This record gives sequence, structure tokens and C-alpha cells, in this order.
Amino acid sequence: MDSVASLLQLDAPVIRELSVADIPSGQMKRFLMHLVTDGMGLPVFLPILVAKGVEEGPVVGLTAAVHGNELNGIPVVQRLFREINIQELKGTIVGVPVVNIPSLLRKRRRFIDGTDLNHIMPGKPNGNVSQVYAYRVMNWIVKEFNYLIDLHTASFGRINSYYIRADMKDPVTRKMALLQNAQIIVHNPPSDGTLRGAADALGIHAITLEVGNPNTFQKGLIRSGLTGIHNLLHYLGMTEGRVEAPDKAPVLCKDSYWLYTDTGGILTVQPAVADFVKKDEPVGILRNIFGDPIREYRASEDGVVIGKSVSPINQTGGRILHLGILE
Repeated sequence: MDSVASLLQLDAPVIRELSVADIPSGQMKRFLMHLVTDGMGLPVFLPILVAKGVEEGPVVGLTAAVHGNELNGIPVVQRLFREINIQELKGTIVGVPVVNIPSLLRKRRRFIDGTDLNHIMPGKPNGNVSQVYAYRVMNWIVKEFNYLIDLHTASFGRINSYYIRADMKDPVTRKMALLQNAQIIVHNPPSDGTLRGAADALGIHAITLEVGNPNTFQKGLIRSGLTGIHNLLHYLGMTEGRVEAPDKAPVLCKDSYWLYTDTGGILTVQPAVADFVKKDEPVGILRNIFGDPIREYRASEDGVVIGKSVSPINQTGGRILHLGILE
């Protein structure tokens, strides 16, 4: 299989499972993990970057593109590894720039069987196509981590602020979240089925970092993501440097939920992401196909706009905005 990697001009040996202990200290490595095979029996390779420092230390994992349309995390991982000085690194950094290879290639969010990979973690060793894929990601890669930052974006037709989901009652994950210099942090205990939740069940300190919008690269948010990860590495003593404080303290939310339409039509959402709204403040207007207003939607309580719909065509039960409830 190394010949396949050579043909693709990828200077990376093929592996079947990641073992940080087997990687020599003071080296930067690239691997192609043969995770599964496709319908023609050809290998599906997962790219993995590993930087193992000259001194012992924790293992920090970075995962991106668990959904195939979430692209902003890819250059965050790539750029971090270009910026690391391996001779000064203590511990190990593992980067998986794309978790969901089949969906990325198809420019789709969900896995090839229509499943959301971030709802079925940790998968099953002998399950269906998506369950086996999820199981191998968890047990061949993620189990090696001590800390995890899982990078996501909004989905199709929606946009996000730069925000964090983390268990803010856990002191370690709270500190990880605060170091990211996010606009908004939502207290969100690890839930069943997510990569973050499955990592937490293994004793791995994990947070979800939402880096903006789908299907695009946003340079400003990519830089923000890099800064937050560097902050964590500095804080853990893995790299030398000063933790960069945020220009503005993050908005802390104790909870969040989506507001939905009760009928279909053409939707306009008025507040911008990260705007504060008051209870009963107008947040959306729905028009029929002739342009007549048929519904006005208002905030159910005081909060901050974490994300919102930007897709005008909105069926009954469509999303309006993601409302964060302040601590």
C-alpha cells in the first residue's frame, strides 16, 4: 500500500492503527491509516499528522471534518503542524485534518449511509458501515489522546459564531474552553453519540470548537482557532510562549436551544450572530410566496444568538436561530 501513497505523491507510510508510544521522540510524522475499504475493495485512507516532542508530556488530539461539509478545521490542523517547533515540544500532538473522508469527497455532511457520524460514537466493531467507521476512528486513533479539541462548523443553510461546547462544571474542560478565546461558550455536558462524549467516556478531556460556517475557509476564524490551540499547548507546558488573552471576555451560557418555525415560507432572520436579544424582541419574519408577511417570530427569552438560518426557503419546523441562555 505504500506504493499507492507514492502514486498519490503523499510522503506517508500506511498504518492500520496509531501507537504514539512507537513513534520516535523529536520527530514529525505523517501517516495514511487504512481505516476501511470501499465497494471496490480499495483502501480508504485517513490522513494523520503526529508531532512527538523530545520530552515526555500529554497527548493532545485535534480532529476536524467529522461532517464532510465542515472545512474550516482542516487548515487549522495543517497550519498548526507547520508552526510547531518539534525540538521545543514536550509531549505529542496528533492531528486528523479530515475524519469523514467519504463525505468530504462527496461534499456531503452525513456519512455514505445517511448517518450522522457525530451521533453514533463510539460505533460498533461489527456494526453497519458507519458504525464500523466510527468504532475504528475511536479505537485506532482517539483512544491515544489525553485531550481532544474537535473542530466543527455550522451545517448547510446556517452560520455560526465562533463558539465552544464544553462541560463547564468540569474544571479541566472549563479551562480548555476559556483558553480558546471564543465569542460564546455554552455549558453542554458530553452527550451520547458525539465524538466528544465518546472521548469523555474514555477519560479524555474534550471540547467542541465551532469554527464558523460550512463549505468555506474563513481566514479570521481559522486564525482564532489556531490561537486557542496554541494557548492550550502553552498552558499545558507543551510549548513555550505566552497565553494570549481575548480582546473581549466570552459570553457564558448555561444552556442553548433552537427556535423553529410553525409553518413554511420565505424566512428572514434579523439579528446577527453574537447579537444579544431580549424576550419578545422580533427575530424573524416569514412571508408567503407573494411576499406577504404571514408570521413574526420573537425571542422566547433573553439570550445571545449563537447561530442562525441563512436559507430563505423554510418548511414547517425549520430552524430560525440558536439561542444561548446567559449564566
